[in-house]
Amino acid sequence: MSTANNDKVSQIRSQYYQQLEEEQQKKIKKRRGLYMRLAVFFTFTLIVAGFIGKAFYNQHVVLNDKLEQKEVLEQKLSQLQKEQQHLEDEIVKLNDDEYILKIARRDYFMSEKGEIIFNIPKQKDRDTSSY
Repeated sequence: MSTANNDKVSQIRSQYYQQLEEEQQKKIKKRRGLYMRLAVFFTFTLIVAGFIGKAFYNQHVVLNDKLEQKEVLEQKLSQLQKEQQHLEDEIVKLNDDEYILKIARRDYFMSEKGEIIFNIPKQKDRDTSSY
C-alpha cells in the first residue's frame, strides 16, 4: 500500500525547492574543488619535501665522506710530523763529527790507524749461506 501512495504523490517543483537544490549542488562543487585543491597542494608539498629530504641526505653523505677523509689526512699529517721530527733529529746528529765517524765505520768499514775490522755475517745470512 505504501508504494501505491508514493505513485500518487507528485513532487512539488517550486522555485524555492530549485534554489535549495542549486545551492546544494554549488556546495557539493565547492567541496569537490576544495578537495581537489587540497590534494594538489599536499601532492606538491610531498614532492617538495621529497626533494628537500633528498638534498639533506646527499649533504649528509658528502659530510660523512669529508669527515672520513679528514681523519685519514689528520693521521697522515701526524705521521709526516713524526717523520719530520725524526729527520730534524737526524740533521742535528749529522752535524756531529763523532756520529758521522760511527756511521762511516759501520756502513763503509772505515777504520782508524791500527784498527782491524772483522765482518761477521748476521745469523740470518749464515743460515742461508750454509745450504
